[in-house]
Amino acid sequence: MLTTDAFAAYWSGPMLVANFFILLHLVGALVLGMLVGYERSYHGRAAGMRTYGLVCMAAAAVTVIGGYAHFWYGGATNAAFSNADLSRVVQGILTGIGFLCAGVIMKEGFNISGLTTAASLWSSSVIGILVGVGLYAAAMALALLSALCMVWVSKLEGWLPSRQAVAIALKFNPGFLPVEAALRGMANARGYDIAGGTIVISLDQGAYNWNFVAVARSRQKMAPISDLGTEMGKFPGVQSFHIAYARN
Repeated sequence: MLTTDAFAAYWSGPMLVANFFILLHLVGALVLGMLVGYERSYHGRAAGMRTYGLVCMAAAAVTVIGGYAHFWYGGATNAAFSNADLSRVVQGILTGIGFLCAGVIMKEGFNISGLTTAASLWSSSVIGILVGVGLYAAAMALALLSALCMVWVSKLEGWLPSRQAVAIALKFNPGFLPVEAALRGMANARGYDIAGGTIVISLDQGAYNWNFVAVARSRQKMAPISDLGTEMGKFPGVQSFHIAYARN
């Protein structure tokens, strides 16, 4: 029945206290997720602070609402779902959203894009779950924290020390035999190290193609990607090349 008391139950004192404690869980998960993500961001990996922070925070939100089941639907005692029922509903939602998230992640060579978009979609599904059970303040807090994470954490990543990764593809003249030591020396002289295990070599009509990732030692010492491209064009035996930031 639609009454003033029914609406007020969603914003009662105990309900706001419960939402506040959920908010503390969300903030703590966001900070810890970003801390783990910084290690990946520092080494130039595709998934960084934003992706880890969003996923960790959304996972905490899904988990913590189970402890506040008595506040679902404004504390109604005749709630349609039990705790076990809702867990199955949440599982189905997150599984379905996972397939949607997979569709926005794109990989081209060493470049991966869409990870943060996928994480934000997953986080949005959790916002919907919070709204669905009537934890409106927690849902608004998660939406705000997610937006702040996507907007400002990238700026924080740019301010913190990190090692930029660059994906390089080289095509050599037919018959030319490239030397790995020479490539590593060229990269080292410009503040980069060729990441171990990233070199991929192929042979096409007598011409060697080398693909690898070079990771900068620091932002201050690395050569700009434009200068690196100029040097690649002058490297002995190079017929053509493609260079791009590996993180996206």
